[in-house]
Amino acid sequence: MQKKKNKDTKKKKEIKHIAEKTKSIFDIKPRLKKSIRISPKSRICSGIPGLDPLIQGGYKEGSINLIEGGPGSGKTIFVTQFLLDGLRKGENVVYITFEVIKEKFYENMQMFGWDLEKYEREGLFTFLVYSPEQIKQILLEGGGTLDTLVHQKKIKRIAIDSITSFALLYANELAKKEAALTLFNVINSWDCTAILTAQDEGDSDRKEIVSTALDFEVDGIILLYHMRKGNKRRRGLEILKMRGTKVPNHVFNLILDKKGIRVKNETIKI
Repeated sequence: MQKKKNKDTKKKKEIKHIAEKTKSIFDIKPRLKKSIRISPKSRICSGIPGLDPLIQGGYKEGSINLIEGGPGSGKTIFVTQFLLDGLRKGENVVYITFEVIKEKFYENMQMFGWDLEKYEREGLFTFLVYSPEQIKQILLEGGGTLDTLVHQKKIKRIAIDSITSFALLYANELAKKEAALTLFNVINSWDCTAILTAQDEGDSDRKEIVSTALDFEVDGIILLYHMRKGNKRRRGLEILKMRGTKVPNHVFNLILDKKGIRVKNETIKI
């Protein structure tokens, strides 16, 4: 009888020990939860007046964004304003082009009062001209000399104008997707926010010109319209996609004048 009593007492002690241990684990939970804080990614100003309020304060830091538009839609001006916003904050930026001549680029931007040559002398602005084949080689090398430059100068913003020529190097959609993934992996390793431009001749031809691989892999897509109605043209901007961002489902009035590009908070029909 006594033996059975001792056995029951021992069993009760074991149960009590397990219960206290379990209770201590659950007591820790609230403290752990309180100590862990997940901070949202910072937003990077687009440099386009009127755009940031439409995309919750700007591009996500470290994101890759695609600006698509036809000839004369303002793609180069659009990305230059993004870089200028960084330059005015003392950030190092890089502009990579496959087609633009440096002297003409500086001359054209001077029309808006933007002295990019001054920022180049100060070491903040880097202008690079590459052929699509050279970019392809850089990807094969995992970034190569461009990777060294970006890390040494601690580049915060990068623009590639335009990516269309590069995409046309690849014959099929699978090859384009693999190239896009490699390019984005390299850009992501640079810890900067990037904008790529792409040629777009209109919705009917869009998927033939710009690879769907690029569309799916980028974090954001903004479409620039330069539409003709009768004997007049009108500009518009549509935010087609922006990961982690609540965006409006409208086309907005886009203004291009001697001050550059700005977005008016009024919708238009296309």
